[in-house]
Amino acid sequence: RRGAPRIIGEDAKLRHVLQQLHRAAATDATVLLEGESGTGKELFARGLHALSPRADGPFVAINCAAIPDTLLETELFGHEKGAFTGAVARKAGRFELAHRGTLFLDEIGDLPLALQAKILRALEEKRFLPLGSDREVTSEFQLIAGTNRDLADAVKDGRFRDDLLARINLWTFRLPALSERREDIPPNVDYELDQFRRRTGT
Repeated sequence: RRGAPRIIGEDAKLRHVLQQLHRAAATDATVLLEGESGTGKELFARGLHALSPRADGPFVAINCAAIPDTLLETELFGHEKGAFTGAVARKAGRFELAHRGTLFLDEIGDLPLALQAKILRALEEKRFLPLGSDREVTSEFQLIAGTNRDLADAVKDGRFRDDLLARINLWTFRLPALSERREDIPPNVDYELDQFRRRTGT
C-alpha cells in the first residue's frame, strides 16, 4: 500500500509476522512488538500504520529510552505556556499529535513507573492532562509499543506495571533478528546496494 515501507525477506518466521500484522492492522487494538535492537520495530510499526484505516492520519514515533525522564512527560503529553521555566509557549505532546493516527512508543520498558500510570489512563480513556493545564485533551489513536526487554520479567521485578502490560499486549509479535533468518541477508544486501547506487549514480 502507498506509504508502506519495504520489508525484505522470505523466512517463514518473518512471513508469519507479516501475515499477523495484516490482521492486526484492521483493528484498533494495541500492538506490542518485541525484538532486540535492530530488528526493525519502527519499520514494522510504520507498515502496520500504512495498512490500517488510520493510514491517512499521522504516524508519531518516540523512543522512550532516548529522552531523559525529566523531559519525557512533556514530550508525551505536552505542556501549557508557563508550566515551568522555559515554557514560553504551549507545546502539543506526542499523544495529542497522534490524533486520528498511530502512536509508536519504542522501548516502552524504559518508562519510569510514575509515568506508566498516566500513560495507562490515556490509553484507557483517550484523554489526558498536559503539564500545567487544568483542561483535558482528547486524542483518538492506535498505540503500537516496542520493547527489547522481557516485560513479564520487568513486572516481576516491580519495574513495569502489570495492568499496563495487560493493556498493551492485546496483539504481541516477536520480530526475528536477521541472524535468525540468514537466507534473508543476500536480498537485503542487494537492496541496500541498489539504493546506494541510485543515490550516488555509481
